[in-house]
Amino acid sequence: QVQLAESGGGLVQAGGSLRLSCAASGRTFGMNGMGWYRQTPGKEREFVAAISLSGGSTSYSDSVKGRFTISRDNTKNTVYLQMNSLKPEDTAVYYCAARHATSVTRRWDEYDYWGQGTQVTVSS
Repeated sequence: QVQLAESGGGLVQAGGSLRLSCAASGRTFGMNGMGWYRQTPGKEREFVAAISLSGGSTSYSDSVKGRFTISRDNTKNTVYLQMNSLKPEDTAVYYCAARHATSVTRRWDEYDYWGQGTQVTVSS
């Protein structure tokens, strides 16, 4: 099993920045392809970004492309989401996900492990 723990969420004004972290523990060899998703009440979980095991391949949703950057440090078993130019519509609970496969995917059902989420609130 892999346990994922997100951190770095909080309250920020529009235009500000936050960096989310996702630390993996347990059988971290299962933490290969990684992704970030977000969800607001009453809405489905939304893909945000994904990164391959090597970090050489990434994918972003159109709504965050150019503002968010996903990265990883495999020596620390940690994945990051740098969020710049935040907008009120970025307000959500952000979840980290891990999969055994090493490639990038946007499909939530192709991830094997999920964190508990961290709240990001962007005020206008």
